[in-house]
Amino acid sequence: MAADDDDTVFPVAETVAAVPLAEAPILFFVCFHRAIRSELAALRRLAVGAPPESGSHGRKLVLELRWRFEFLKLVCKFHCAAEDEVLFLVLDVHVKNVACTYSLEHESFDDLFDSVFPCLDVLLEEKNNVSIMFQELICCISTIQNSICQHMLKEEQQVFPLLMQQLSFQEQSSLVWQFICSVPVMLMEQFLPWMMSFLSPGEQADVIHSVQKIIPLEKSFQEVVCSWLGCRNQVSSGAYTTAGKGMQNPGGSADMRRILELYSTKRPFRENWNWIKACCIQTDVGHKPIDCLSLWHGVIMKDLKGILEELYEIRSSSCFSNLDSVVIQLKFLVDVLSFYSNALRKLFYPLLNQLANDFLSPSNERFPSGSHVESLLCLLQHNAQNGIPLGKFLKNICRELEAFVLEVSKQFAFQEMEVFPTIRKKCSHEIQQQLLYMSLNTMPLGLLKCAITWFSVHLSEDESRSILHSIKQGYSFVNKSFASLLHSWFQTGYSGKISVEKLREDLLKVFKSRCSFQSEQIKEASGSSSLHLDMQLPEGSNCRSTEPVFADKGKNCLSSSSNPHNAKKYETSYSNGINLHVFFPRTIKPVHLFPKFPGDNSSSSSVVVNEPKPVDIIFFFHKALRKDLEYLVLKSAELAEDLGLLMDFCRRFNLIRVLYQIHSDAEDKVAFPALEAKGKLQNISHSYTIDHKLEVQHFSRISLILDKIYELQVSVSCAESTVQDERMVKHHKLCGKLHNMCNSMHKLLSNHIYREEVEIWPLFRESFSIEEQEKIIGRMFGRTGAEVLQDMIPWLMESLTAEEGHAMMSSWCKVTKNTMFDEWLREWWEGYDTAKLAEESSISPSRTTDPLDVISRYLSQEVLNEQKEDIFLEKCSKRDQVVANIEPFRNQNVGDKEKVLNGDQHSNDCSECAKLLTNCDKKRCSEAVAIKDQIDKSSQIFQLCESSWPGERLLTMSQEDLEAAIRRVSRDSSLDLQKKSYIIQNLLMGRWIVRQQISHSVSSNKEGIPGRYPSYQDHLKLTFGCKHYKRNCKLFASCCNQLYACIRCHDEVADHTLDRKSITKMMCMKCLKIQPIGPTCSTVSCDNFSMARYYCKICKLFDDGREIYHCPYCNLCRLGKGLGIDYFHCMNCNACMSRSLSAHICREKCLEDNCPICHEYIFTSSSPVKALPCGHLMHSTCFQDYTCIHYTCPICSKSLGDMQVYFRMLDAMLAEEKIPDEYAGRTQVILCNDCEKRGAAPFHWLYHKCSFCGSYNTRPL
Repeated sequence: MAADDDDTVFPVAETVAAVPLAEAPILFFVCFHRAIRSELAALRRLAVGAPPESGSHGRKLVLELRWRFEFLKLVCKFHCAAEDEVLFLVLDVHVKNVACTYSLEHESFDDLFDSVFPCLDVLLEEKNNVSIMFQELICCISTIQNSICQHMLKEEQQVFPLLMQQLSFQEQSSLVWQFICSVPVMLMEQFLPWMMSFLSPGEQADVIHSVQKIIPLEKSFQEVVCSWLGCRNQVSSGAYTTAGKGMQNPGGSADMRRILELYSTKRPFRENWNWIKACCIQTDVGHKPIDCLSLWHGVIMKDLKGILEELYEIRSSSCFSNLDSVVIQLKFLVDVLSFYSNALRKLFYPLLNQLANDFLSPSNERFPSGSHVESLLCLLQHNAQNGIPLGKFLKNICRELEAFVLEVSKQFAFQEMEVFPTIRKKCSHEIQQQLLYMSLNTMPLGLLKCAITWFSVHLSEDESRSILHSIKQGYSFVNKSFASLLHSWFQTGYSGKISVEKLREDLLKVFKSRCSFQSEQIKEASGSSSLHLDMQLPEGSNCRSTEPVFADKGKNCLSSSSNPHNAKKYETSYSNGINLHVFFPRTIKPVHLFPKFPGDNSSSSSVVVNEPKPVDIIFFFHKALRKDLEYLVLKSAELAEDLGLLMDFCRRFNLIRVLYQIHSDAEDKVAFPALEAKGKLQNISHSYTIDHKLEVQHFSRISLILDKIYELQVSVSCAESTVQDERMVKHHKLCGKLHNMCNSMHKLLSNHIYREEVEIWPLFRESFSIEEQEKIIGRMFGRTGAEVLQDMIPWLMESLTAEEGHAMMSSWCKVTKNTMFDEWLREWWEGYDTAKLAEESSISPSRTTDPLDVISRYLSQEVLNEQKEDIFLEKCSKRDQVVANIEPFRNQNVGDKEKVLNGDQHSNDCSECAKLLTNCDKKRCSEAVAIKDQIDKSSQIFQLCESSWPGERLLTMSQEDLEAAIRRVSRDSSLDLQKKSYIIQNLLMGRWIVRQQISHSVSSNKEGIPGRYPSYQDHLKLTFGCKHYKRNCKLFASCCNQLYACIRCHDEVADHTLDRKSITKMMCMKCLKIQPIGPTCSTVSCDNFSMARYYCKICKLFDDGREIYHCPYCNLCRLGKGLGIDYFHCMNCNACMSRSLSAHICREKCLEDNCPICHEYIFTSSSPVKALPCGHLMHSTCFQDYTCIHYTCPICSKSLGDMQVYFRMLDAMLAEEKIPDEYAGRTQVILCNDCEKRGAAPFHWLYHKCSFCGSYNTRPL
C-alpha cells in the first residue's frame, strides 16, 4: 500500500493556531499536540511502507515501532494526567462541567495503545501471516490516530480557548511550570527534545523564548530547562524520528529505551545494563556514595514514626486543627517512597542480580508493597469524597500506617544488610555516584526540591558535608547545571535558612491542591465542645463532577506562582496527582456519580429495567447502533473477497448514517439545550456537539470511499484482463482503507455513546420528571418523519430482545399517547400487537374503525337481556309479587319473555310489563324481515352470516332496546367522555348506516360505474387531476359505487364522508382500467405509468404538484417538506407546527377541536390555521374576519395581541369624559382577562381598567 493512501488530515484548530505562544503560555500543551499528531502520522507511514516479507530488516522495523509506541504511550499518559490534575482542576473553578467529559475520554487511551502491542508481538514471532498482521497493525494505528487526534482537536476548540479567556498570563505560566515540575526529570529530559524535534525552527525559538519567561530567574533553573529544550544544539529531530540514527546515537534512542524500561512493568530489559557491567569495578577505601542511602532511610523512618505518633495524639485528644498538616506530610513521604521504590526496582536490583547471580527474590524486589501504598493513598485521597467520619478515618489511617511503617522498616533493614554491602563491594565509586544521580532523576523536579531540602534539614553538619562533597564529585559525568541546582537546594536546608516548621508550611502549600480536608470545617469542629469522633466530614464530589470539592481548589492550584509576590518565594510547583494517575490510577480513578443503564453492551443478560423511564429509549437506540457498527467492521473486512456484499453494505451504512444524523441533530437541538437549561448543568454537552460535527465528516469520508469502490467495481466488470488485475489491486487497497475507517468509526462512536450513557443521559433520569422526560423525547421524535420511522423501528426491533422491544414500544406509545401514532402503527406495521400495547399505554381506540364494529358489543343479546331485566326490575320494584314473577325471565331469551308476558293471565300486577312490546315494535320487526331477505340476496357481497352481522340486530331492535344500549354506554366507566359520545352517535346513526350499505351493495351489481372517464386540472394543457390535486388516477368509492378524482371531490357532492380505509381500487386516467390502488398503473400498456410523484398508501393520497409528507403522529398527510426539515410535531398539542414555533404555548390536543368561528374540525381541515397568543386556534380566514370587530379570544377572552395603542386611546377618551356626580368616587370590582387578577377600578358603565397590567380587557364581578 502506498504511503499517500491515507489522505486524512488532522490540523491544529484554527482557534489556537493563530495565537502566538508568547501571548498565551498555555499553548505550550498544544505544542505537544503537534508532536503527537506528527508522530502518529509517521508511525502509520512506517507501518504502511513496511515490506511484506519477514526478515532481519522486518524484525528491526517491528522493534522500532514497539519502542516508539511505548514512548508515545508514556508521553500521552503524562500529558493526559497533567491535563486532568493541572489544567482541568483550574478550568472547573472558572467554567463548570467542561473538563469532566475530556477526563472520561482519557480513560480509553490506554486501551487504544494496548491494542497495538499484540500485533507487534505476533510480528516478532515471524509467522507466515505477516502481511495480514501488518494490515491489522495499520488498522489499530488508524484507530489510535483518529481517536486521539479528534480528542486533541476538540480540546483546541473548547478547552484551550476557555483557559486563554479565563486565566491571566501569569496564571497560564504557573500551570505550565507546574507541569514541567511534576514530570520525572528523566522523562522531561526526553519529552521536551522529542516535542521540539517536530516543530519548525521558528516554532522552536518561540517555545524557548516563552519557557524562559515561565521558569524562575535563577541561573541554574534556566540552564537546566534550556538544556532539556535542546537550545544548545544537543538534540536533532533525526534522533527521534529516524530509526537508524536513533539506534546508533547513545544519547538519543538508547536513552529512551532505558527510560522505557524504568517505566515499564511488563517485560525485562537487562541489556541496558551492559554499559554498567563493562565499567571498571573496584573496591575503593573510604566513604562510599551508597552510604548516604542509610542516612536517607533513617530520616524517612524518623518522620514516619513521628507522623504515626501525631495521628495517635490527634485521635486521643479529638483536636483536629493539625490534621491537615499531618496528612500532607504523610502524602509527601508516600510520594518520595514511591519514586525511591521505583528506582530500587528498576536501577539497583537489576544491577545487583547481574552482579550477584540473581540472589534477590521477587518478594524482595517489591518495595513497598503496591497494595499497601494503594490502600494508603486511597484513604488519603477519598476520605472527603466518601463521607468517612473523622473517627473512622483516623482509625483506618493509623491501622494502614502501622502496617506500612513495619513493612518499610523490614525492607530498609534488608537493603542495609544485603543490598548496599554488595554494591559497596562490587561497584566503583563512579558507578555508585551515577546510580544515585539516576535514582534522583526518577523524581519530578518539584518533588525533588522538597525532598532534598527536607533531607538536608534533618542531617548533622558532618553528614551534610559528606553529601555535598559527593554532589560536587558528580559534576564530571552529569549535567553540571543540574548538579549545581541540587547543591543549592541541599545547601538551603543545611545552612539553616529554612526550619522544619517552615518546610512543613511549604509542603502544605505545594500539596494543598490535593488536600482532602477543608481547614475551615476542621477549625470549626475543633472549637466545638460537643465534637465526637464519629462526626462526619461533609460529602464532596470528584473534581470531575459538576461542583468542586473545595471552594478554593483553583486558588490552591495556582498558589505558588499566580501571585507575583509568591513567585519569588515558592519557585517550584508540584502536582502529585499527575504521578498518581500514572503509577496508581485506581487511587484517583473518577467515580461516576450516575448508574449505568442495564442495557450496556458489557452486560450479557437481557435488559430488565426496574424503573423504566422515557429516556431509556435512547439506550435502546445506542444498543442497536453498537450492534450495527460491529456489523460494518465485520463486513468491511469481507468486502475485498466478496464483491456481492457491496450493495448490502452500502444500504446498511446509509441507514446507520441517516439514523445517527437524525439522532445527533435531535440531541443538539432538543435534548442538550433542555439539559443545559438546568442552572448547574451548563456547558456539559458542548463537547458532544463537537463530536457530532466531527463524526459527520467521518461518515462523509467513508461514503467517498464507498463511491470509489462502487465505480471501480463497475469498471472492473467491463475491462480487459490486464486492466482488471490492476483495478482489483486498487480495489483491495480501497477495501483495506474502508475497513480501517470503519474500525475507527466503531471505536469513536462506541466511546462517544459510552460517555453519553455515563455522564449525560443519567442526568436526564435524575434531573427531569417523567412528564418532562416524555416532553423531551417527544420533541426528539417529533422531528422524525414517517419514512424514517418505517426504517428505524424494524432496525431497532431486530437488535433488541422481545422483552426490550416490548419495553421500548410501550415507552414510545406513552410518549405519543396524545397522538395518532398507535393508529399509524396499526395501519403500517403488520403484526403490531395493538391490543396489548393499547391496554398498557392507555391509548384510546381509533375513530377510524368500522362504526358497526364499535357498537356491536353493546347490541349483543346478553347485553339487551340485562338491560330489559333492569327496566323490568325498576318498573316492578314497588310491588310485593315482583320477586316471584321476575325469576322465570332471567334464564330466557327475549322471545321466551314475550311468550311468558302474553300467556300469564293470572298475573295482573305485571300488566305494565306486557306493554313493552308495542305495535310499533311489531311493525319494525316485519320491516326488518323484508330487509333481511334483501340482504340474503346480496350475501355474495357481504360474506357475513346473519348471526355475526350487527346490522341485523340494529334493524330488528326496538326503541327501548336502543335506549338501553345507550344507557349501557353511558354507564361504562372504562370509556372516556369523547369515546362515549362517539359510540352513542354511531348507535343513533346505525340504522341509516346499514340502509346505506345495503343500497350501495345492491346498486353495485348494476352495469357501469359512474365517473369512468378522465378528469383534468388544466383542460388546455390536458393535465390530469382535479381542482384539489394534480394526479393521474381516480379513486373508487365503494360507498357510492362511483369514481372520484379525490376524497374531497366525493365529500363535496355526497351527503356523507368517504373513509380512506375503504378505498382499495383506483382507475388509471390514461388507460381507464380499474385496478388495485398503488403508485403506478399495473397494465402493460401504461408501462408503470406513475400516478403521482407523491403517493401515501395510508391516506390513499396522490399529488404531483406540491411538497407533502405523512406525519406518523397525526396519521395524516400535510403540506410541507417534512418533519425535522420545516415542521415538527408537538406530542402534547398533537399538531404539526413550523420549526419557528418551537417555543409555543402548549395545550393538550389543541388541534382536535372545532374552529370557534366556523366550527369546522381543525385537525382534518385543509384550511390554514392561526395560533393565538393564548394557545387556542382558529382558521386564518376566520381570524381575519373576526378581528375586524373583536380583539379578544372567543374562547378564553384574552387579548389577541398588543393592545397598548388602543388602551391609550381609551385612556385619553375617559380623561375627557365627565362622570356624573352621583357616580363619582364609586369603584367596581373587576377581573382582568389578560393577567387574571382581581382588582378594583373606577366606576364606568362600559370601560374598566386593570390596575395591575393596564388592560381594559376586563369584566365586572
